[in-house]
Parts: sequence; structure tokens; C-alpha cells
Amino acid sequence: MKNIKKQSFILLIITSIIMIFILKDNFSEIINIIFGMNIRWLLVAIVFIALYWIFKALGMFCIVRKYSNKISFKTILHQTLITQFFNGVTPFSSGGQPMEIYMLKKCNISLAKSTNIVMQNFMVYQVALVLYGIFAVIMNYTYNFFESAVVLRRLVLIGFLINTLVCIVTLVICFSKRVSNFIVNISIKLGTRLKIVKDSNNTLLKWNNRLLEFQESAKLFVDNKSLFLKGFVVNLLALTCYYVIPFFLMLGMGIVNSMTPLSTIISSAYVLIIGSFVPIPGGTGGIEYGFMKFFGNFISGSTLSAMLLIWRFIT
Repeated sequence: MKNIKKQSFILLIITSIIMIFILKDNFSEIINIIFGMNIRWLLVAIVFIALYWIFKALGMFCIVRKYSNKISFKTILHQTLITQFFNGVTPFSSGGQPMEIYMLKKCNISLAKSTNIVMQNFMVYQVALVLYGIFAVIMNYTYNFFESAVVLRRLVLIGFLINTLVCIVTLVICFSKRVSNFIVNISIKLGTRLKIVKDSNNTLLKWNNRLLEFQESAKLFVDNKSLFLKGFVVNLLALTCYYVIPFFLMLGMGIVNSMTPLSTIISSAYVLIIGSFVPIPGGTGGIEYGFMKFFGNFISGSTLSAMLLIWRFIT
């Protein structure tokens, strides 16, 4: 909790600096645009972030029900919102999953089962994220949305490749005992030589136990393919709801012909990939920079700044 308080304080300072930077030149104009926005489209945007949370919770709920019938959807939705907060105030969103395991344990699900549930949810989300990334990359190279953002496009490609690698490694660890044991043994031997690992036998035992947990998690999906498909579709819907939000904000500001839902989704997907590079809680700084650069291909000036502030506040 001390770390969370520290990270939250850092996040508050950085956010304040960014807001000053965005507002300093055209403060009155940006405020007028925000307060002149069509309230109906703003409410639609809020509904879509709520749908994002609901779909995320539904994906987790489908998996939890395989382990316990006593936990309600309301409880999982509550936990999803808490998880979003911990993802937002820790670097690289590293605080969400441990908090999920802790909350499931508090609901009388054993630590091993709680870990399996979170791992399974991670697998499904990662596959959905990578396939969405493939779709975004193909669409951009087909329609060439961002001609003037060559460097950012390359950064996005690197981020996409990293996410793909994480997905492949996760699948290999889950489905190939021989390869996963080889990777762990080599890593621990290398860590021991570099004096990073102190007790190689104890570390090897811990990692072998973790591999078993991963493989047990994967086995549930192998035995129940419909569960994986259901979770995959729900996560795709969640990501779509999140990515399309800027489109409704543009409509609320009276911007009609600048972007389509497709170009909005591609831009949002790219912004989130850029944000994943930034080791600051919530990706603060990187996300704002990516938003200004990618959406700046279609919108400019005070309107772009106003849209960024509202989008960041909602999401």
C-alpha cells in the first residue's frame, strides 16, 4: 500500500504537468469546446466505457464459474473495477493481476485456483489483444492512415511484436512441457552464473510449480474449447468498446467527416500500444503523446486537446 500511495502521488504530479502543458496556450478555447460539447454523445461515450468494464468482467466471470458457483457477477464486476485502478497506478499495469488473485482468495477460492483463473483470463485477453493488433496493422498498411507518423508506426510495430512474443511464449509454456522446462533450466543456470539467482534448487522448484499451474490452466481450455471461444469474443467486444470511444467524442464536438469508426479504432489501438512502452503508472505521458500524434493526423488545435482531456478523463 505504501508503493500504491507513492505511485498515485507520482501519477497525480505527472498528470498535472501534462494538463498544464495541454491547456497553457489555448485555455479558454479548450474549456469552451469542452463545455459546448453535445451531452448526448458524451453520455454515449460513458456508456461505452461502462460496457468495456462489463465485458471485461463477463470474461472473468465465465472462467470463475468453472471453479465456483457462489460468486456473483456483481462481485466480479466490482473486482474488475478495482483491478483497473491497480493497473492504472502501477508501472506496466503490473499491480492488477496480484490484486485479482488476492480478491478471489478473499472470496474463498483457493490460492492455486485463484492463480489459475487469473492466468486463464490473461491468456484469453492476450490472444484477443494480439489478433486485434494484427487487424490494426493490416488495416493501417492497407489504407495508410498515418503517412506522417513513420517513427510512431515503427514503435507500434515493435510493441505489437513484443505482445505477439508474449502470447507465443505463454502458449509454449502452457502446451509444451519439454520446451518450457528447457527455458526455465537455462534461465536459472544463466541467472546463477550472473549471481542473480542465489538458491538455484529452490528457484527451480518454485518455477516448476508455476509451470504446472500454467499447464493446468491451459488444460481447462483444451478440455473446454467453447469457454476459450466465449472469453475470446467477450474480450474482443471489450476492446472494441474501448477503442471506439473517441469517435463519439468527435460527434459530440460536431466533427463529422474527419474520421470513421474504423480509423478511430486503429488509432486507439496504436495509442494504447505506445502507452505500454512507458514505465510510468497508467502509461501517463506516452498515451497522451501517442493520442496527440495519431489523432493529430485527422484533428488539430484546441479541438484535439479538448478531445484528449475528455477521453483521458472517461477512460
